[in-house]
Amino acid sequence: MSLPAGFLDELRGRLSLGQVVGRKVMWDNRKSNPGKGDLWAPCPFHQEKSASFHVDDRKGFYYCFGCHAKGDAISFVRETENVSFIEAVEILAREAGMPLPERDPQAQQRADRRTQLVAVMEQAVQWFRLQLRTGAAAEARAYLARRGLSEAAQARWDIGFAPDARQGVFGHLTAKGVPADLVIAAGLAATPDTGGTPFDRFRGRIIFPIRDARGRPIALGGRALDPAAKAKYLNSPETELFDKGAGLFNIAPAREAAGKGTPLIVAEGYMDVIALSEAGFAAVVAPLGTAITEAQLRLMWRISPEPVITLDGDKAGQQAAMRLIDLALPLIEAGQGLRFAILPQGLDPDDLIRAQGAGAMRAVLDGAVPMVNLLWRRETDGRVFDSPERKAALDKTLRAAIATIKDPSIRGHYGEAIKDLRWQAFGQRKPQARPAGTGPGRFGTPPQTLASAEAKASLMTGAAGVEDQLREAVILATLIANPAVLPQFESDLEQMDCRDPALQPLREAILRHRSAELWPAIAADLGEAALEKLFAQRHVALTPAIRRPGDPALARMCLAEEFAKLNARRGHAREIEEATEDIAGLADEGLTWRLAQGAARIETKKNDETAATTETITANNGVVMDKNDVEFSRSLLDGLLRSIDAPTD
Repeated sequence: MSLPAGFLDELRGRLSLGQVVGRKVMWDNRKSNPGKGDLWAPCPFHQEKSASFHVDDRKGFYYCFGCHAKGDAISFVRETENVSFIEAVEILAREAGMPLPERDPQAQQRADRRTQLVAVMEQAVQWFRLQLRTGAAAEARAYLARRGLSEAAQARWDIGFAPDARQGVFGHLTAKGVPADLVIAAGLAATPDTGGTPFDRFRGRIIFPIRDARGRPIALGGRALDPAAKAKYLNSPETELFDKGAGLFNIAPAREAAGKGTPLIVAEGYMDVIALSEAGFAAVVAPLGTAITEAQLRLMWRISPEPVITLDGDKAGQQAAMRLIDLALPLIEAGQGLRFAILPQGLDPDDLIRAQGAGAMRAVLDGAVPMVNLLWRRETDGRVFDSPERKAALDKTLRAAIATIKDPSIRGHYGEAIKDLRWQAFGQRKPQARPAGTGPGRFGTPPQTLASAEAKASLMTGAAGVEDQLREAVILATLIANPAVLPQFESDLEQMDCRDPALQPLREAILRHRSAELWPAIAADLGEAALEKLFAQRHVALTPAIRRPGDPALARMCLAEEFAKLNARRGHAREIEEATEDIAGLADEGLTWRLAQGAARIETKKNDETAATTETITANNGVVMDKNDVEFSRSLLDGLLRSIDAPTD
């Protein structure tokens, strides 16, 4: 239907989005401010207890900070009522008292034809159901019985049978007065390339109806009974009703179940979906005979923020998962990802449930792993990394995969997760056993001596942690007050992991709203209180870039200095942490030499220090350090050396 210009704007202007949404939610009165059109509620699109669903009644838009659903009154009705765009417009127009304009004749013709095709498909489904009761379907009924499907289950799924006849369903429908062109257009029959009478597409197969999100039959899936059949499973061709790359089998019941909080499961085929659903896993879907497409993946995320992909334990199942990783990585967002449940070798969900019961399947689903784990597994399984060159090649491949992630926050978290996995695989140090006959001393430092060294390090780094938090607060406040300089420091901000947990949400909000005015965007996201608390801190309020906002040069100078000091401090902390771990696991002369060299380097830097106002020096790697930073690292290394060399009882 073609709508005249301005009709939708007038419709939206006549409606209150708050009233439209209010039919589906309970407003949070503590958080909402109706007078300003600022309304909050638990999201109607995913299960939650907090009120993260925001409606701006004045602008006519909604947004969920949990599942990221967004839109206007029309999209809200489409999603909650499960209707098409034009049907949503009709619902809202009636509510607003606006008559709909006359329909475009061509659009009306297309809508009428789709209605006709759906009616043809419904008649075909019922005919196939009747054929399942005939003598010709004895083998089909036996197969379904072996798969554990009762007659009641077969009825719930409208499972049928296509007899091995050239014009079975075609002859039935045309005898009922259905035009032959509609039977062909619905994908039920085809015309030979050489001409002649049409023939049935589905013959000698068990029939599984494929329905759309509104429950209407739009296609068929057929499972061959003949082992010699060219295709074990056959789907309807692309038609005016059916796009196999854009739909999902069992989408309507799965969407309803997922809306009540049930995790969405993605299986590989019809029988897996049916077996899972009959075993109590109601929110389950499957792609329609193809690998998962981008359209299907986005459709899954509209149903559930973190679908669980079930993979058969065979090689084909593993390969399908690996291909899906490359598709999903550029599309993932905060709170929107995938998990993977790997089944035992040689089993699919249907096999596992029939052999071991629903509990075994639930255990597999509970053990689903994040996609980052599968990415690591893909690049490392069956490979040997016994040289620096091979490890470097692995790093290059993983970096390239992570670089496809668009969200900077997720990209950073993936990098950290890969570092952890890499450390587990290559970085563990095993303490060497003390040679027999050696007493305590430099090569046999007793545990209490090492613990003392770690305690000293802990005391020294405590003050550093507080200072880091102060620097973090200054950096975040400076960026919020001077958003124009954010692009220059975005990379540094992505790598800054806040020591203060209260500052981490602010960092993520800055990255999330980097293209917007930061103060109002963050206030809408986290609330004014979070910003007021940040800027009320004394050391923040005294920062020149905060006292004189709108001076980009001053803000850049402040941020460059704070990031440099923070990075230098944390670089030292990492070196000290690694040295402490080495002491705990392997205190030897090599380690002593390392610490002595470190102390010597810091002493050299201290002697070369200039009398600049900021009292900074530049290390060999170009990092700027405070005089206090140098003294801190030097004192800590001296303490560690004394601990190693100290005589013991």
